Amino acid sequence: MLFTELPLSAQTAYAQLLDATLGAEHVRSVADLAGSFNAKTVKGRTYWYFQYTEPSGKLRQLYVGPDTEAVRRLMQRKAGRGASVALGPLARSALALGCAAILPRHYRVVRRLADYGFFRAGGVLIGTHAFLAYGNMFGVRWGASQRTQDIDFAHAGKAVSLLLPGNVEVRTDDAVSSLDMGFLPVSGLSGKTGGTYLIPNEPGFRLDFLTPRHRGGEKPFAHPQLGVTLQPLPFMEFSLQGVEQAVLMCAEGAVLVNVPDPARFALHKLLVHGERKGAFRTKSNKDLAQAAHLLAVLWQYRREQLEEALDDLLSRGRGWQSRFRQGAQALVKA
Repeated sequence: MLFTELPLSAQTAYAQLLDATLGAEHVRSVADLAGSFNAKTVKGRTYWYFQYTEPSGKLRQLYVGPDTEAVRRLMQRKAGRGASVALGPLARSALALGCAAILPRHYRVVRRLADYGFFRAGGVLIGTHAFLAYGNMFGVRWGASQRTQDIDFAHAGKAVSLLLPGNVEVRTDDAVSSLDMGFLPVSGLSGKTGGTYLIPNEPGFRLDFLTPRHRGGEKPFAHPQLGVTLQPLPFMEFSLQGVEQAVLMCAEGAVLVNVPDPARFALHKLLVHGERKGAFRTKSNKDLAQAAHLLAVLWQYRREQLEEALDDLLSRGRGWQSRFRQGAQALVKA
């Protein structure tokens, strides 16, 4: 069976968590930002400040208060994490009722990019983590285990309009470095940094930053406002045309992310099936499996949305139609 419905209690818990996460995103307190408390002594008196880095990369300090017991208790409780802390119990409740979790260290990566403003700047979570998010979004449990060691992100660049604030400046590279996990950017044959980060002694754990293919072909594109290099891929503009918000969770908490329109995500998997060659054939099989699961859910719950996305795909010309047919035929045989 491709999927089973989650109990109503789990679906309700996810809806409550989504509402709470949306609220936390819009009402972020000081220590929800990645930063630290610092003391300054002025004329013999000590004052506390909260120091953090803005999405633009500028170092900022906010005044917290004098060195009093109340201020020290505030710091000890890490009350600045207020909105995020409140999400922990809701996330654990949703997980206990049947919602799917991601690995804690994957959560920390996504959380850190969110803290630095990656998603507010138009960044989108794609790949298997988006697929896992769709399960919770639709209130279903996927019939097959879906695990991955890589985390895929995308940004439309100037290819399509996401109706997101894509003019916000973010230092994504600084966000990755601040994780202190050992991620290093991978250089291509030209010696220039590409769109991938790896941990040298753990090459399976990787971060990929992708974008639609543009006039420069497959040459990596250094995005000036995003502060990261993006690797162009074919057909990606189709999946990034329209996004939704979803919640990723683990026992540590929850984070709000942008994910592609699920219908476009599923159809894009069929489009790129034929592009996977050689060593990437395993990933191609995963593409087909995820497409099959999502298409089954969409046919039952969002058929009109699926039909609209398919009409758009078929209107894009013979090349698109041919690749879609190849993927669809492979799906039938799988």
